[in-house]
Order: sequence, then structure tokens, then C-alpha cells
Amino acid sequence: MRAACVAAKRLGRRLGFVPTMGALHDGHLSLVRAARADCDVVAASIFVNPTQFGPNEDLAKYPRPFERDCNLLEAEKVDLLFAPSAEEMYPAGAATFVHVEGMSERLCGKSRPGHFRGVTTVVAKLFNVIDPDRAYFGQKDAAQAAIIRKMVRDLCFRTEIVVGAIVREANGLAMSSRNVYLIPQERKQALVLYRALLRVQKNFDEGEREVAKLRGSGANVFKSEPQVQMDYVEIVHPQTLEPVENLSEGALVAVAAKVGTTRLIDNIVLPATK
Repeated sequence: MRAACVAAKRLGRRLGFVPTMGALHDGHLSLVRAARADCDVVAASIFVNPTQFGPNEDLAKYPRPFERDCNLLEAEKVDLLFAPSAEEMYPAGAATFVHVEGMSERLCGKSRPGHFRGVTTVVAKLFNVIDPDRAYFGQKDAAQAAIIRKMVRDLCFRTEIVVGAIVREANGLAMSSRNVYLIPQERKQALVLYRALLRVQKNFDEGEREVAKLRGSGANVFKSEPQVQMDYVEIVHPQTLEPVENLSEGALVAVAAKVGTTRLIDNIVLPATK
């Protein structure tokens, strides 16, 4: 893959990269299309990264429709696909990890210890192999994107990080590979995440600027779905993920919850206020 990427970049051609864990949906494909529009060559990866899963999470059952994913990427004219084994990415005796201090313990990092360390480690490895000019990530995983941006800056990677908008199903549910786990009743229950965000947005648009009240309004929406286990409703700085006391610089409103046995996340961004 390294040799193929070096060859692809000859004569100054720009290489775009879309890292995925497979089980592709329109959210992933929107990133591929953005890369195709921006770059001369597009690479993608499919790798279900074991180090970002906790001991009781869904690594074993994570969907792996590899042939379908390949067909989707081919239809989008992806030039290069990297699909390594876990043994290739983590050779025997591997003991080096990349950890972004502080940020990795916020939002999902608080309830999924070690998750973001696994993410940054594998992304650093992929960047070392592929050396993309631009790499494309989804806004649904806003904390992940912010942490990767920090890693890129701190470790002097030359890759530019591009974040694409959340792609939603017709009913507003943020597209996720884990949505396939949801039974019909759970799919309806899962809409509470977006409803909570919309409530915060509505209150903000109507002039509410007190962070605690905005956060509380979102949390209250979860009471309408008692079978959904809310993990958090947080309002944080979009770049640092630190809690904010005022909204002058804008804010990320992030939610996470468990619907049945499936953990889902979603977010919106509030604009800066004067």
C-alpha cells in the first residue's frame, strides 16, 4: 500500500484518504465523494480496529460485509483500498500507542476508557503507511475528529484533516454502521438523541445562553424514552472538548445513549455568539 501511494502521488498529484471500519453507509460515501472532488487520487481503508473496542463491546459481532463494501467503493471510483489484517497492523510484541492526553478522556473517552487511544494509534499507523495530503472524517464522530486534529498538529503530520457533515436518515437518525443492530422499535426510540439536540438548538435559537439550562433541556428530552439509557448530554468547545461556561466561541452539543444494547452518538454545533 505504501508503494502504491508513493506511485499515485508522483507528478504532484493530491492523495485523499477515507479511513473506515467497513459496514459502509451514505455517511462514509459522502466522505469518499468529497475526497473525489478535492483530490486526484482517492484511497480508502477497511479495518475493524481491535484496540478501540473495550472488553465487553461489540468487536466480535461488528458487521463486516467486505464484498459489499468493496463494490460500493468501486462504484465511487476509489483508486486504492487498504484492508490489512489485525496481525499486520499490530505485529507480535507491538507495544507502542499514541495517546492524546486530556482530550482522550472526555465525552466518549470517559465511558469508554482506552477507546480514543486505540483510534489515534491506528490513524497514526494508517497515516504513516498512506501519507495522504487530506484525510476525511465525519462530523458524527466530532470528538474523534477533534482529537485526531490535535494529534496531527502535535506530531507534525503533514495531512490536512477535513470533516464532512453528518448524513442522516429520512427520520433524522444519524447514519451509523451500528444502526443495523437496531430492531424496528429501537430505531424509533433512537430518535430521542436527535430530538434532544433539536430541543437544545430551539432553546438556543430563542435566546437561551445559559449552558446549564441548555444542557438540562436536552437531558429532559430523554425522559420521554425511559428505555433508552442516556450516557451524557454535554456542551463543550469544538476544538478542545472542554466544558464551556459561555457560548461566545460557539459550542459542540454532544449526546450519547444506549438503545437496547447499541450505543449511539450524535451532535450539533452552535454558532459563536456576540
